[in-house]
Amino acid sequence: MALQWVILSYVVAAEAVKSRLVALIALVLQPASGILPFVAFQLLDLYWKNEHRLMCTSEICTAEERIRYEKSMFKAQRNVILCVLACLLYWCIYRICKYHRDIKELEEAEKRLKAE
Repeated sequence: MALQWVILSYVVAAEAVKSRLVALIALVLQPASGILPFVAFQLLDLYWKNEHRLMCTSEICTAEERIRYEKSMFKAQRNVILCVLACLLYWCIYRICKYHRDIKELEEAEKRLKAE
């Protein structure tokens, strides 16, 4: 029961500071200032490593070299997927904050029109 009260108090506190929190997150998540330069650097690094990676496709490669080559390819592919997903997550959070701010502005405009 105590855990439920703690969770309820956290929810109430989050609702109380939601507008300030959303404004802060929207300010921090300005496009091209957060994660986008980091992701661009990571993608360029992955591209450079892929272009300068030693190929192990001939018969003289040992089984260990071939396994290491395949592992490095899988890691590079995983990192590209993670970079793309980070961009998508960043964009989704940014858009949610922007929509929340737009809704607040529309609610304030509606209140002003009703008051007049």
